[in-house]
Amino acid sequence: MKKQDFGELLAEALAVFIIIAFGDSVAAMYALYTPSPYQTSYWGVCIAWGLAVTMAIYATGSISGTHANPAVTLALAIYRKFSWRKVIPYFVAQVVGGVLGAVLVYALYVPVIDHFNQTAQLTRAAGGAAGVFFTHPGLAITPLHAFGDEIILTAFLIFGIFAITEQYNEMAPQANSSALMIGLLVALIGASMGYLEAWAINPARDLGPRIFCFLAGWGSAAFPSPQNYWWVPIAGPLLGGCVGGGIYQYMVRPFLPAHLRARSGESKGDSKG
Repeated sequence: MKKQDFGELLAEALAVFIIIAFGDSVAAMYALYTPSPYQTSYWGVCIAWGLAVTMAIYATGSISGTHANPAVTLALAIYRKFSWRKVIPYFVAQVVGGVLGAVLVYALYVPVIDHFNQTAQLTRAAGGAAGVFFTHPGLAITPLHAFGDEIILTAFLIFGIFAITEQYNEMAPQANSSALMIGLLVALIGASMGYLEAWAINPARDLGPRIFCFLAGWGSAAFPSPQNYWWVPIAGPLLGGCVGGGIYQYMVRPFLPAHLRARSGESKGDSKG
């Protein structure tokens, strides 16, 4: 393996590690404490997740581009010429980062988790405190409905990322401010639609911690999980990324004035040749 390839995979693992370390920690503060410090300020949970994404981008963006999400990697391979040979290695690195992030959160919060479960008379096998680590359907949401939700939410995410990072989009944020805008996009999705099923919108964000929890005593609460839910936060975001990327690529990008000017210049150059 080339040194650069290894560096990119390490950066992807580190990016997801950062996101889970902060994101699952804020989920722990939200879920495990009574009263929760976020009981009347759910927006703070969303901002924490968004800022975790922003920090991950600033830390690793120069190395790998900070996909930090298999749905992003797949969409970039389909629509933005990202190398297909890197797709599976990126997926694996991202999931590994999710596992390691969950390990850190567990090390920090294990006394609180155990106290919460004891007080609530819950067990890990019954899903006690599982919401700290991985997602599940919210009020009145079935797995099939959640699957559709995840497609839509992730489509918004990838559509937004494509718009924010589009070279021909003259309204996009400049230079390093795009990292902050992507973080705010994650926070916006969570604040508006997050209660549906905890807005996974990222297979590695859910699968990595879920793998750890399966090994750490949650067992069937993690896999296959109630109502066999485990596949929803994987398949939904992957499909949603394709949808959102396609909508931007074919319904917005071709009509950007800067893109039209660039295409016009190419056509003139071809005619002169």
